[in-house]
Amino acid sequence: MDVSAEKVKDLREKTGAGVMDCKKALSESLGDLEKAVVYLREKGITSAQKKAARATSEGAITSYIHGGGKVGVLLELNCETDFVARNDDFKALARDIAMHIAAMAPVFVKREDVPQDVIEKEKAVYSAQARQSGKPDGVVAKIVEGKVGRFFKDVCLLEQDFVKNPDVTVGGYITEAISRIGENIKVGRFVRFKLGEGAASRP
Repeated sequence: MDVSAEKVKDLREKTGAGVMDCKKALSESLGDLEKAVVYLREKGITSAQKKAARATSEGAITSYIHGGGKVGVLLELNCETDFVARNDDFKALARDIAMHIAAMAPVFVKREDVPQDVIEKEKAVYSAQARQSGKPDGVVAKIVEGKVGRFFKDVCLLEQDFVKNPDVTVGGYITEAISRIGENIKVGRFVRFKLGEGAASRP
């Protein structure tokens, strides 16, 4: 059966499996996402989710300078062991994420890091905009929910489309690396400098 690119993307982000593995799993599962996840687990293709709870007390600080010295990023990427922290694959992952931060200027690592007062201010703006157009309350609530979701995608690193491969988010790209490298990996924090502006950093 034909498998949509959107479902493949969803399955990749959920499991960290490769594109072809995801396509085969969805085809074998007749497009059922949950059955496809089970299929991949049974085949031993993905184990990223099992690693998600493991402590990440090792890692590395990576720097990236872009635009002839006009943009700079410092990134803390964490893993489980010093052995992996010194691995070329891990170093390449850290550099890719730092490069993405330089290009896309996220403000937070994940949506849980966004202060509640910031979210409430965004909701108030979206609600006012929707009400001005005469939408009923039920529709306003759905519009606000959708716009808040897009806001998170704009400002949260893990939810942004990865600059080198927009078919996967940064979070999904890291999940792929977890499956490949064999250890839990998390973004600790980052700081982004742009010449003439204040630093943008988040835990």
